[in-house]
Amino acid sequence: MITFRIPILGERLWFPDPERSDPDGLLAAGGDLSAERLLLAYRSGIFPWTVDPITWWSPNPRAIFSLETFHVPQRLERLIRQKRFSLTFDRAFYEVMLGCSQPRSNGEETWITPEFIAAYFRLHQMGFAHSVEAWENDQLVGGVYGVTIGGLFAGESMFFRAPNASRIALTHLIRHLRTQGFVLFDSQVINPATRSCGAQEIPRPEYLQRLKAAIALPVSFSSLG
Repeated sequence: MITFRIPILGERLWFPDPERSDPDGLLAAGGDLSAERLLLAYRSGIFPWTVDPITWWSPNPRAIFSLETFHVPQRLERLIRQKRFSLTFDRAFYEVMLGCSQPRSNGEETWITPEFIAAYFRLHQMGFAHSVEAWENDQLVGGVYGVTIGGLFAGESMFFRAPNASRIALTHLIRHLRTQGFVLFDSQVINPATRSCGAQEIPRPEYLQRLKAAIALPVSFSSLG
């Protein structure tokens, strides 16, 4: 039986080679959720998943949304044309994270603790994390948030309080990313919700190769940037 020894990170900013992760994708533990460490992680194809202890992951295969082939089902397209929801960017990043942090309808807890909210809100203030919001009668009913570096959008989580609100927000986000010149939408690990929205899996080496090209692109999330 093979035993995997997970490196414990200290104060120095570094990560092991993602190819050294265990079969589930766990790569390291420890360190902190500073902006500098988080940005290094995303540039390296790594993301945090728990806070006590902090764990760092690089799964194989890797889930993505293909910006080139993403298809909107006709039923969802009809709902979008009805304009039931108003859609915005970065109007309520903190509130979107709070929405994503709530237990799911099936009672499942999320990993989005107050420490995660504080860390990613810092990234948002620095211009590296963004959200898309869906509003109904001025009430926030869905949203998506993630981290951007160059042409990478690393999706973190989404939520809804009205049917199809998160799917419509996700579609709005993907269309925006295409317009802005993004080339990679990371979805980390696939689950029934993201699979139903069109997520697919690719081998980690392919993801890391695409990541290297994506983060080198001089694109901006903001239409004004």
